[in-house]
Amino acid sequence: MLKQAHAISEELIEWRRDFHQHPEVGFEVQRTAGIVADELEKLGYRVRRGVGKTGVVAEIGEGGKVVAIRADMDALPILEQNETEYVSQIAGKMHACGHDSHTAMALGAAKILAKEKLNGRVRFLFQPCEETCDDEGLSGAQRMYNEGAVEGVDYVIAQHVDPTQALGTIAITEGPSGGGVDTWSATIFGKGGHGAYPHTTVDPFVLLAQVITGLNSIISRRLDPYAPAAISIGVINGGFAENVIPDKVEMKGTIRFTSLEVQKQIREEVRRIFEITKTLGGNYELSFIFGGMPLINDRYVSNTIGQVGADLLGKEQVHEMQKTLGAEDFPEFLKDAPGAMYMLGTKIEGREVYELHHPKFDLDERALPIGTAVLAETALRFLKG
Repeated sequence: MLKQAHAISEELIEWRRDFHQHPEVGFEVQRTAGIVADELEKLGYRVRRGVGKTGVVAEIGEGGKVVAIRADMDALPILEQNETEYVSQIAGKMHACGHDSHTAMALGAAKILAKEKLNGRVRFLFQPCEETCDDEGLSGAQRMYNEGAVEGVDYVIAQHVDPTQALGTIAITEGPSGGGVDTWSATIFGKGGHGAYPHTTVDPFVLLAQVITGLNSIISRRLDPYAPAAISIGVINGGFAENVIPDKVEMKGTIRFTSLEVQKQIREEVRRIFEITKTLGGNYELSFIFGGMPLINDRYVSNTIGQVGADLLGKEQVHEMQKTLGAEDFPEFLKDAPGAMYMLGTKIEGREVYELHHPKFDLDERALPIGTAVLAETALRFLKG
């Protein structure tokens, strides 16, 4: 399988560079999705276009088990700072998270698997809008799931490039591996007035200070220490003049969690903290928007991916994946079927490491056939099992 993937290395690089030069954000991936759908149809796949607005679902094989391979296609609204021959041609948009390579590798796996005699079916999920959501608060995976993209699927796998890990390695861990996410918004109401007469006001900044202190005590004093979670404030807006105490302060933040039970508890604790404002003479409004499920890698799927990595790359090249509370919408596809995501080492030796979402992010393209082979071989293992 690795030999077959290396045989199409030039095509993988060509795809990846083309997508990189023509980045599209959110659900606006019409060009990318069109190329993907056209290539899959040439390979003999049964293709559905426009799934989840601009996603592509393609299947090959008959009967038996169904293995799904997911790849995200969208870029980020970032101005690229690299000086490569394949630098983004669209100012302010960049594939700074490696989705161009995810798409290219999945296409490569599709090309290889099209030549195999499959004991079942392989379904590819090319997804838009992983990085954000639409006006209704839904991401690409949520849209595709709602439109039946994974109906009848037995296993779901995905990979993500990791610029901090060495070329030729993969990382996989069973169990909680990524955070679920909520976005919260709040307005604290007080009573405004002149800064020279604070005693005639209910200062919303004073209320805010109490809320901030309380929010930062939830993780350390209200949650089980063995329940990974985070609460962060990202936005605070209030006031308009240095000598005027405003009547309200607005704030927004994020919650991360690894279980829905912890998510529920955090929401309850956040509400409890905001009740402080009433005690001190003010009031508040608070709302939550569910952003996505936590990533829980299935044990069997994870072990299979690890074994494939050991067989193709060597046991010493398979590592434990670093657990994080960073969010991914891939878990939406795992609601009805077990699955897992692994990390693919793409570090460029001799170059400063630029992390995901950095304007100088890039990857070692020699990783493309490696990721392609792992995807294809893992799918075959599940169909043979």
